Amino acid sequence: MGRDNTRALVTGASRGIGAAVAEGLAADGFAVILNYRSRDAEAEAVAERIRAAGGEATLARFDVADADASAAAIAGLLQDPRPISVLVNNAGVAEDTPLVTMTRAQWTRVTRTTLDGFFNVTQPLAMPMIQNRWGRIVNIASVSGVIGNRGQVNYSAAKAGLIGATKALAQEMAKRKITVNAVAPGPIETEMLEGAPMEHILKAIPMRRVGTVEEVASTVRFLVSDGAAYITGQVIGISGGLG
Repeated sequence: MGRDNTRALVTGASRGIGAAVAEGLAADGFAVILNYRSRDAEAEAVAERIRAAGGEATLARFDVADADASAAAIAGLLQDPRPISVLVNNAGVAEDTPLVTMTRAQWTRVTRTTLDGFFNVTQPLAMPMIQNRWGRIVNIASVSGVIGNRGQVNYSAAKAGLIGATKALAQEMAKRKITVNAVAPGPIETEMLEGAPMEHILKAIPMRRVGTVEEVASTVRFLVSDGAAYITGQVIGISGGLG
């Protein structure tokens, strides 16, 4: 499929991994839709970088955890005749605390953004992809969803659920030339690491360093490429050997 007639939607694209993925997909020739919840200035800055490099970027401000808002936003985006054939589910939040002190609100905010957000965005795009008979869905999971992490019962549960959804949806979509994969980053140099005990974290990583958003984005770009057409239902760790 020619990339000049299809679009890519990246959720949580105003910063960090989402911004790097969006810029990478734009460099690969996709018209990119940048979803974000509230950071207008940061999202606009990402869009401006894409446009300055000769790419196309559209802003889509909605909270993926809000089912009605997501449905309305996606219905509007689908008015464009160009299909949304690439979806990167990146939006997520972390509210770390041991389970014994975790509130219901902390559990709900994390699981709703990652799991409900996956459903709210992916479900309305699934049938258009099936009708188009081509698509790429990449879910940003986490090594925490593979091996667990203390203080992250909510986050680990949400990411593990996303991995399960990836494997199931891959089986449902494979006959239509639609691949569904997940990447599972370890500690990545983003805002989520601010204030984290880096000495302890680095000791746990065999490579003794954290990853970069560009390293995650390059894996996503590969999974979206024609060269990855026979890869589906997989979870690729980007963790320096952790897990």
